[in-house]
Amino acid sequence: MAKPAKRRVEGTGHGSRTDDTATDKDASGHKDTATPKDTANDTGTVRTSSKRVTPKAQHRPSGRYTPPGTGASKGPSPRWVPVLMFALWGLGLLVIILNYMGVLPGSADGGNGWYLVAGLGAILAGIMVATQYR
Repeated sequence: MAKPAKRRVEGTGHGSRTDDTATDKDASGHKDTATPKDTANDTGTVRTSSKRVTPKAQHRPSGRYTPPGTGASKGPSPRWVPVLMFALWGLGLLVIILNYMGVLPGSADGGNGWYLVAGLGAILAGIMVATQYR
């Protein structure tokens, strides 16, 4: 039994697929009788050989909800974000090590628990800054 020809289903977003064995139809459902050379139709789609190429200026929405403030509208992070992230990680690690070495004031005789909390807090703050890095 022969497999049915795969065809393009319009308006399904990124799940649509084309196959060379399918018949090419335009938006109105009529068969495309264009020759394989370069031609353009009323939708701006350019046919080159046997492939359709849509210009980047014509962006079709995928039909999926995009919450506001997300996506490519945000640029890269400023330089201070990774600097602050690594500085907080280093400071937290340094405070913890100096606490156990007994160098910090009040940390003699086994260390002070508040220095440990402060060091872990600085490391956690660095992790929170890392989540904002783009």
